[in-house]
Amino acid sequence: MENMSIQELQHIITEELFFFEKDSKSDQSTEDTNLSVKTEKPKTLPKTVHLEGSPPPQEELKSEPLKVRGNFEKGILVLHEEQELKPEVLEMLGNMVNAVGHSMNEIGLLSSSELEGRSLSDLYDLNAHIVLKFGRVKHPINALPASDYQIHTEGETEYLFADALSIISEDKTLKGKLWNTLKILFNIAKK
Repeated sequence: MENMSIQELQHIITEELFFFEKDSKSDQSTEDTNLSVKTEKPKTLPKTVHLEGSPPPQEELKSEPLKVRGNFEKGILVLHEEQELKPEVLEMLGNMVNAVGHSMNEIGLLSSSELEGRSLSDLYDLNAHIVLKFGRVKHPINALPASDYQIHTEGETEYLFADALSIISEDKTLKGKLWNTLKILFNIAKK
């Protein structure tokens, strides 16, 4: 490798290389070092050598922000497993949202397919205050240490994970379990 030319090395070494010119005075003794401290010139940065054929460094591309369905006025985000919510499931969700003092206009909806391949950072950029995750969602949010039907708080965001909305709509026990947790999450007192 010592005998290779720059053209040959460019295929092996892909990082940017720097060329440092040898200082001719570096062979002198320490006496000159003491003098050079007083008369030292400002140092310059080394010259950058670009190898032919190597691509210039590219800036990291920022992905498009997530597009939430709904007005998302109150920072309540609903993540759901289903590609599309059936009318009866959407009606059940609307009734629950209304029961906790909000309307469907105030929430945002995202399906699992819309989240697929996105990072937690993309989700955090939405600045949701409450995230309700229903069912299996292909997203790093699953790594949060939240148990189903338990409220998990991280920073200023509260999370509630539960079964898929289509499963909950068919199971009275799960509806009750979800309702009890929603009352705690939205601070609904019994009357």
